[in-house]
Amino acid sequence: MQTKPTRLAAVVLVSAAACQRSEPAAVHARPSDPPAAPTLAVVPPDAGNGDDTSAVNARIQTVLGEPAKYEQAFASFQKAVAAHDSKAVAALVAYPFTANVGGRKVKLPDAASFVRHYDAIVTPVIANVITRQRYADLFVNAEGVMFGQGEAWLNGICKDAACKDFDVRVIAIQSAN
Repeated sequence: MQTKPTRLAAVVLVSAAACQRSEPAAVHARPSDPPAAPTLAVVPPDAGNGDDTSAVNARIQTVLGEPAKYEQAFASFQKAVAAHDSKAVAALVAYPFTANVGGRKVKLPDAASFVRHYDAIVTPVIANVITRQRYADLFVNAEGVMFGQGEAWLNGICKDAACKDFDVRVIAIQSAN
């Protein structure tokens, strides 16, 4: 799996809060999460205090490229998680995908294996973080765009050797703890 190369930028996106955020790593599901899923509702990109998505789109353009692809993947991911649509979420994942299932790291080769382990990967706590994330508040760095404190990450996956075309995929789903 080749991720989209980052663009050099004069602006460094570092803050004190970023130092506390987890970076994408192996996927970690929390088997101790409550079994009942909460009612989930997607927070619209401009919900709340008149959020402006132009700032996050500018960060994505500078660091990752093509914000429209990220915005579309973000919306599709949130909608699929809110609907508890394991097949739609699995279609957005970059494979092979490593997940923590039952306390063990498991390499999932394809969407069918992701669907079989969906409830152990996208726990109710993680689903809540994903669906409540506001697009305007995304943290963006060379690793991709981050939901919450690192519970999920999206990044570009190259479709060709020169990475002139890429798809935005889910590259990590993990417990932030």
